[in-house]
This record gives sequence, structure tokens and C-alpha cells, in this order.
Amino acid sequence: MPSRRNVLLAGGGLLAAAGATTTAQAAEPAQAQLTTRNPLIEQRADPFITKPVNGMYYMTGSVPEYDRIVVRGAPTIDGLASARERTVWRRPSSGKMGGHIWAPELHRIDGRWYIYFAAGDSDEVFRIRTYVLESTADDPRADSWVLRGQMITKWDTFTLDSTTFEHRGKRYFAWAQSEPGIATNSNLYIAEMASPLAIKGDPVRLAVPTLSWEIQGFKVNEGPAVIIRNGRVFMTYSASATDARYCMGLLTADEQSDLLDARSWTKSPQPIFTTNENTRQYGPGHNSFTVAEDGKTDVLVYHARDYRDITGDPLYDPNRHTRVQRLYWNEDGTPSFGVPVGKGGPALRFSPLNAPNLYVRHYEYRLRVDGDVRELADSQFRIVPGFRDPGRIALQSVNFPDRYVRVVDPMTIRVDPYDESDVYGKAASFVQVPGLADSKATSFRLTSDPSAYLGHDNGRFVVVRPSGWRDRQRVSFWIR
Repeated sequence: MPSRRNVLLAGGGLLAAAGATTTAQAAEPAQAQLTTRNPLIEQRADPFITKPVNGMYYMTGSVPEYDRIVVRGAPTIDGLASARERTVWRRPSSGKMGGHIWAPELHRIDGRWYIYFAAGDSDEVFRIRTYVLESTADDPRADSWVLRGQMITKWDTFTLDSTTFEHRGKRYFAWAQSEPGIATNSNLYIAEMASPLAIKGDPVRLAVPTLSWEIQGFKVNEGPAVIIRNGRVFMTYSASATDARYCMGLLTADEQSDLLDARSWTKSPQPIFTTNENTRQYGPGHNSFTVAEDGKTDVLVYHARDYRDITGDPLYDPNRHTRVQRLYWNEDGTPSFGVPVGKGGPALRFSPLNAPNLYVRHYEYRLRVDGDVRELADSQFRIVPGFRDPGRIALQSVNFPDRYVRVVDPMTIRVDPYDESDVYGKAASFVQVPGLADSKATSFRLTSDPSAYLGHDNGRFVVVRPSGWRDRQRVSFWIR
């Protein structure tokens, strides 16, 4: 039997084991499958991935040396991991912009490319201001970038993490800045844009770090990112110091409201994405949003570290890695972020064929089937190689990655800690096959009994021996 370490190292792909049915084959056609591994790209912080432009995704982010701006491109998100990276701009050897180069964002506006980035000066690396590059080339990796200068705001102070978005015929600019008279490191601001190179009017202050989780180490609101869905404008942001205390918050406005009126925005009282000890992901933040290859499945892009303890200033620790995971939505239309998933392949959800609004989830480690699961990570699993014979798979809990789905008895199925016994391996290994009620779905057959499958019954997750069409539906699941 393989050791737990080997199982975890092997796990993560959608191809669970030799001879097993792949998730890609068993997925409902309408559901996109993110074939991305985590981390996606090592040592790239503040990641920004565009939506597809002419069939290509483009990615940029901060490099550990803070000395240049890089861009890579690929036709898939997963392809960005191995895509060749090009340096499109490098800081001057001295003077203005000769210091730290931070958090570039890449935007396609009116047929041109723009990169908004933060830069310090060579003799004062933390004199950070926001600048913009412009390119008329179709491909942002081309050597055609021209520096257009500084983005001017109301105050000549510490300014960084700029983003832009369009809504209801207007283009907006959002950023973080230190405002004179307010004793914080940075607050969040928004303004309408007169052009891609300038804002219009005075900035509107949207948020100031005041909550306990926003002022750990530093008083920070930064890294805004916008996604517009379900009648609302959602703006995520990052807070606190850049170590394990770094986390994400959320501002929300009605899409019909005046986005330049601070009263239109509501700050969520609790962080929406934080360090997770179980998955060993620390300091998740500075996110962006993109979409999967189907053009509609939302994807969260962010960075995090694989360890908590840092030697020296966390700003100079190089191992903030780019990560991606699917962004889900609650029934009330609000985003559901879950937890930063650990190393491995896609985090998946299983929805019964005959109850597509429900999901398999664990509660107090026991599996059941529920609707409107607000604790997203309780309903996420990874398909990994099984523990016994070839062709078997195991179902790994995402938020408790040391636990796997295990049949205790026909009426009790749990996520239990791994152990190396044959008894555990047999009870936690399954054969993945095309769905018994729909070949585009998937079913999980027990290793110990070829006539028995994982299924659901009135909210319980149980062992089912199908004897008719209804039973075949009960043991067939869409992979979301």
C-alpha cells in the first residue's frame, strides 16, 4: 500500500488512477472544470490574470526582486504555469521609479493595453506612486510599451494597487493611498476616469482600515479587485501586514447605485478569505478575478505562502505563489470564497443528478447532502489515487486534507483521518465510473462490493445498491 505522503504527492490531478474514468469525461457538459494545479506559478505575488483576449490569457504580477514587469500568455489558465515569461519593462538604474516595482495590472481598453503599477525611487524605495504604461500592440508581450507617466490623484502620497473596471457606460479607477490627516498606511479610493491615463474629479474614499483584522501589523486596505454579478458590484481588498495575518475583505454596492457615493458601499464585518492552518495556506490576498475557458465560470486568482514562519521582513520573503480556484456563488447572489486550498489539483463539488441544487458535504465529519451550503469548503473534495488496487480513487477533503471519504457502514459515511491499514484503504477506495443514470455524470462504486455505490437518501449520504431508475439517479452526480 502506498504511504500517505506518496498518496498526497500523487494526488491532485483529475486523472485519478490508471484505468479510472476521468473527471473531464464524467462532467456535466454545462459545467467548466478547472484543470489547474496549485500553486499555479511560484514566486509571483499580487497576481493578475486577464479574461481571455483573442483566445489568450495573460498574466502579470510582482517578482521577488521588485525590479521589472513581466507578462506571460497561454490559451488556458493552466498553460500559464509553463508559459515563457517576458520582461516588458525594467526600472531605471537610478532616480524616479528606480526603487521597488509592485503589483502591476494588465488591462485591455479601447484596443490598447495598459499596465498600471506602483514604483518607488532609487534613493527612497518606499516613495511609492502609481504609473502607467501603454502599448498599441495586439500582444502585450511585444516590445512596444511606452511609459505614459504618473497617475495623478489629489495627494502626492504613498499610492499603489490600482485597478480599473467599466460599469454602466463609465470607466472607474480604484486604488489604495495614504491620505493626509488619516493615521493609516492606506485606504481605498475610487474615481471616474477621464481617459485610461487620468482620473476625473476628486477621489472618493470608500474604506479605511478600522476593524481588528484590518490593522494587524499595519493599518491597511489595499489591492482592490472588482467583480459585478447578481445585481451588485463586489470589491474585494486586502488588509493587514503581508505575513500570515494578510487577509481579504469585501465591499458591496447595488449595481444601480452611484458608485462615487461612499454611502453606496457596505463593508462586510468579517474577512472573507484568511489563513487556513489545515490547508497550510498563509496570508492569502491581493487577488484578481478571471473566467474559466467556458467564458462564464468565475475564477479567483490570489497569492499565498505555504508556511507561516518568516525570517526577516515578510515583504522580502520570495515565496508568495500565484494560486487559482473556482469562485462559487451563494443562493442569495453573494460570492462564496471558501478557504485557500492546499497543494494539488482542482477542488470539486458533487451534486446529485436528481437534486442539482444540493451538494455532498461533511458536517461534524459525517457526509450528507444539503442545499445552500454556506461553508463552501465543507462541500469540496479532490479526486486522488486510491489506496489499494490500480484503478481505484479516493475522495480527499479539501479543508481537512488529512481526511478521506470512508464507508463505516451502509448508513454512515465519514471523512476520517488517513491510516495505513488495509481496512482503511479498502473502505476509502472507490471505482469512478460514468454515471449510472447519465454517462456525462459520475458514480462511485465501492471496492468491497461491485453492486454498491455512494448515493443519497433524504439528505443522508449512504451506500446504495441500485435496483431501478430512481436508484441509478441517486448514485449519479454532476461534478461542479
